[in-house]
Amino acid sequence: MNSSLLTIPNALTFLRALGIPLFLYLALSLHADGWAIFVLAIGGATDYFDGKLARAWGQESRFGELADPGIDRLYIVATLIALVLRDAIPLWIVIVLFGRDVILGLLTIALKSRGYGPLTVTYLGKAATFNLMYAFPFLLLALQSSWIGTLAYILGWSFAIWGIALYISTGVSYFAQGLDTYLHGKRVA
Repeated sequence: MNSSLLTIPNALTFLRALGIPLFLYLALSLHADGWAIFVLAIGGATDYFDGKLARAWGQESRFGELADPGIDRLYIVATLIALVLRDAIPLWIVIVLFGRDVILGLLTIALKSRGYGPLTVTYLGKAATFNLMYAFPFLLLALQSSWIGTLAYILGWSFAIWGIALYISTGVSYFAQGLDTYLHGKRVA
């Protein structure tokens, strides 16, 4: 693992973080949904490329390992806040998704207190996040009164339903894995 903080993958991660307040400003203050969606798309692309480049160039870092999933969660929270405030989704979705992350965050702190590392992210966990990240721009676009808004509504809720189901099921799996580690001092496969 590379100890240098000044790498192109880390710069992409940092730039992706700057997109969060920009997205909120565009979506909530200006209602510039097209630009807000563009910021989400750039955030998604840099999320892919920062990890891909880090692995390809041998520039994986502890910063990237910790910041990348944290920024993913902040994008999800920011987008959920915007969608609730714009009446695109009900509040209970935010409570369920946020509750999952709070529970897993507390478990991670408990594991850390016993000297264990963070929970291992699975392919399904990544798929859950990707489904939600695809759903949110469509749900924002669904606010438009046109055939594009109708199509975006269908696509957005299709991705959202899958994403929410995967997010909850992987949360249960992560919790079981973390609890087993906490109680028995071992990781389960």
